[in-house]
Amino acid sequence: MIRWIWAFLDRPAQRFDDCAKFWSTVTGTELSARRGEHDEFLTLLPDPALFAAAGVKMQAVTGLGGVHLDLDVDHIPTVVRTALDLGAELVANHPDYAVLRSPGGQTFCLTPSGRGRGTPAPATKAPDGTLSRLDQVCLDIGPADHAAETDFWKSLTGWNFEQGRMPEFARLRAAESLPIQLLLQRLENDRPTSAHIDLASSDIDATARWHETLGATVIDRYEHWIVMHDPAGATYCITARDPRGV
Repeated sequence: MIRWIWAFLDRPAQRFDDCAKFWSTVTGTELSARRGEHDEFLTLLPDPALFAAAGVKMQAVTGLGGVHLDLDVDHIPTVVRTALDLGAELVANHPDYAVLRSPGGQTFCLTPSGRGRGTPAPATKAPDGTLSRLDQVCLDIGPADHAAETDFWKSLTGWNFEQGRMPEFARLRAAESLPIQLLLQRLENDRPTSAHIDLASSDIDATARWHETLGATVIDRYEHWIVMHDPAGATYCITARDPRGV
């Protein structure tokens, strides 16, 4: 059903240029030309020599911003109907895309297929040789919504479901090669479902140090991941996973 998935980084307009430069650098991509009625959109473009397809876009927004998903599908009305039957809410229905909210409150868009295809971009090499790759969106779900939200994303995507090593984590991964997978995280306290970006890294401490030189801030450290803020104060995580995707 899902032909391609885009991680959309929504960042405050007043910090958008700094954020775009930051995410372009840490993903080894170039910034596309700005587009949209207010020049609010851009795409992070992999090096053409890699023959890789983009999977990350950015949007300048009012407010604090966050992360949402764009899901490219063949027939938007059919998938809208499916999402509504699974408990989603229709926020806006446009001629060429639809905006919805999951049962727990996470915004996502259904968009036309054909915009993205090919091989996802490989890992990025930092100046010290450390590899990292933006390859995951983590859905942060409160305990009251966790069961319904998990069932919703499992059914909507049809992807392979894997329970994590820690009981509060589970992963949804497509059988085909797509640029973004989903991590479902059960929080300790109830709040509307939100999302953040995860990067896989061959050395989380080295990647964090590199990001700090580019304007990011370390917020918290755990054994297998480091919580960061990007230049706009948006949360993301550097996680100890193989950035080569194997």
